Amino acid sequence: MRTTVSIEIDAPIERVWVETSDFASHHEWMGDALAIDFETDQRTGPGTVLLVETRFGPLRTLDRFTITEMVAPNLIRGVHDGHVSGSAEWSLADSSGVTTLTWREELRFPWFFGGPVGELFAKPIFLAMWRRNLRRLKARLES
Repeated sequence: MRTTVSIEIDAPIERVWVETSDFASHHEWMGDALAIDFETDQRTGPGTVLLVETRFGPLRTLDRFTITEMVAPNLIRGVHDGHVSGSAEWSLADSSGVTTLTWREELRFPWFFGGPVGELFAKPIFLAMWRRNLRRLKARLES
């Protein structure tokens, strides 16, 4: 399942970067993230491993997410290797003080979440959830 969502945030790229690279606070604006812990002592940069308790409707899972690349203030990449596997990328672009944040995910569901069929049904729900998350982040940064 491949998805892409974007939002324009009326804030400088540096401010958006500070918020998006602070992984410990993501649960404050990501509605599907119930809690975030770290598997490593490291809290930022490649090699950081996050354990994200995630809710998707009635389903709950522990998402193990490893940061593979960070290029300040433009790019964060990582891989999911929990029950749901895949990759994610957040890219930030600046245009006269307005930052565009683009969130890309490529996910694979296990058989007990419906596999490829589950992905088809989940995609519009995930897109709506991630758009809502980005609107929360936007409100947080523009307040």
